[in-house]
Amino acid sequence: MAQTVIQRRRHRDPVAVDQHTSATGLRAIATVEALKGIAVLLLGVILVFVHTHVEDFTQNVLFHLHIDTDETFGHAIMAAAAKLSDARLATILAAAAVYASVRFIEAWGLWYRRVWAEWFALLSGALYLPWEILRIVERITWDRVGLLVVNVVIVVYMLFVRVRECGLFARCDEENAEHNIASAETMK
Repeated sequence: MAQTVIQRRRHRDPVAVDQHTSATGLRAIATVEALKGIAVLLLGVILVFVHTHVEDFTQNVLFHLHIDTDETFGHAIMAAAAKLSDARLATILAAAAVYASVRFIEAWGLWYRRVWAEWFALLSGALYLPWEILRIVERITWDRVGLLVVNVVIVVYMLFVRVRECGLFARCDEENAEHNIASAETMK
């Protein structure tokens, strides 16, 4: 009977909780992700309240951020504000809700040290890198460089966490074999 259990269970059960990684590091990243979700939700709420006067509001925000409305970026923002209809507002709010939900789910997973969230943080952070680098190539500013540095630190940390788990895949086979033997013994 034990022989058939070992033969049926050739692969290691997936590990749901990362017991090896520092909770402090993962919770710091979880906090960043939750703050991103909160920021997008706040922007959505602000947009709901100012959508009838969105052009005036946008011009005031751009003025306070020292963004010239005659420049390409400022002009594009003003043009988008001028075209804001109820249907576009609903689409923007739906996209903001989906984005914030994804960030909150990722933050929850990282806070509770879930392996899937570590992979998700690594992949989602890495997806932003080319776009952030392109933005810096266009024009270097402190906020763009700061955003890139934060994202690179998160991606490198998550890569370290996931690669360290298997020691560049050298220990994975040994751990799988030990796990399968231990599982078979507990099922006897």
